[in-house]
Amino acid sequence: MLKEFSKKETNRYELVITVDAEKFNEAIKQAYLENGKKINVPGFRKGKAPMGIIEKYYGESVFFEDALNILYPVAVDEAIPESKLQFVDDKIDFDLVKISKQEGVEFKVVITVMPEVEIDGYKNLKAEKVIAVVTDEEIEAEVKAIADRNSRMVTVERAAELHDTAVIDYEGFCDGVAFEGGKGESYSLELGSGSFIPGFEDQIVGHTAGDEFDVNVTFPEEYHSEDLKGKAATFKCKLHELKVKELPAIDDDFAKDVSEFDTLAEYKADLKAKALERKTAQADADVENQLVEQLIELVKAEIPEALIENRAKQSVEEFAYRLQAQGMDLGTYLKYMGGTIDSFKDTFKPQAEMQVKIRLALEKIAELENIEITEDELNAEFEKMAKDYGMELDKIKASVPADDLKKDLAVQKAMELVKTSADVAEVEKKTEKAPAKKPAAKKTTTAKKPAAKKTAADKTEE
Repeated sequence: MLKEFSKKETNRYELVITVDAEKFNEAIKQAYLENGKKINVPGFRKGKAPMGIIEKYYGESVFFEDALNILYPVAVDEAIPESKLQFVDDKIDFDLVKISKQEGVEFKVVITVMPEVEIDGYKNLKAEKVIAVVTDEEIEAEVKAIADRNSRMVTVERAAELHDTAVIDYEGFCDGVAFEGGKGESYSLELGSGSFIPGFEDQIVGHTAGDEFDVNVTFPEEYHSEDLKGKAATFKCKLHELKVKELPAIDDDFAKDVSEFDTLAEYKADLKAKALERKTAQADADVENQLVEQLIELVKAEIPEALIENRAKQSVEEFAYRLQAQGMDLGTYLKYMGGTIDSFKDTFKPQAEMQVKIRLALEKIAELENIEITEDELNAEFEKMAKDYGMELDKIKASVPADDLKKDLAVQKAMELVKTSADVAEVEKKTEKAPAKKPAAKKTTTAKKPAAKKTAADKTEE
């Protein structure tokens, strides 16, 4: 049972926990049943000596450490909720006060808890919302881009021009000697793309299929190969074929081919409506970003490093899951990138700190505003999740703790309150500021409690 608890320092509380003599003696018996068979006592076969004989031979405290390790996790698991403290770290300081068969056990643990949070001025925040506008020019550009993706390459019989694709053989020579990496066959090169060194593509212009010719160039001084920097070279070339991109006619038939609409006008109207929807969503998200940045500045709390560490670990796990979906594991990724798991986790810490701060801010707002989630709202969210994930409702409820989901929904409501109370000015163009990403207000990871440390038995009293 929890005897008492008190604050020791910022975010650290000491809990005094007791286990009565009856339960302690039951744990001693359990420890004997689990470990007595390993003990040798003269006059008895190994593991056959009665508990009383073992205690008399080795001392009454022989099973105290094992019994304490049996009791400790359960005792701490029960004491923390009783204290109503929110435990956030698995680094527990342990101190044994007393232990005996007659009096039971008393010990102290010091745990890290959620920080005390203050926030004020979260209503009537100011933000700018860019008015969503979609021009006809943007739609025309989008249609042309779609037409370009639906184009095809066709062969032409004429002299090469810029933007044609030339299919060539080439081999490069410096001082009459072929150099490594300077040869290609049936290579498709878009003229004017700048894919090859300066001057190469320009010298193909004007030639026709079947021509064999030399291209004379000089490698740039900053060229990546030390052997070729600044050197003159001659490429022996043969032009096999010229191809050009043939775009489809942008008309009603094109609209039918690339969409569910019968006319180009209908298709453009749909593109415009979707573009407006995207821009409106982006503008709304940007407003939320601005408000989140201000909330982070408003929150006052001494945040335990454990919270940031836990959130960074969670980000690594989420990244690993995404990699797994792409057929790669995190270990392979880190090996390829030349990093360690610790250095990789550290890259998430700045974002993790912002995520923790906004979560704490919104949880505090939910508390101050007495935001509660009804059973109907909770069940509706469970049903939505079941539909979104294609899972049975009962399985969703079994895998997602209701209390955690209630907290998430309360945080969402708190953010809506901040948004609806904000003073949002509509503008044609937002005032330029340094860009900042919005940290998601995600659920805080709760660490698991460890078993009793072996050092506990070092303080065992007879």
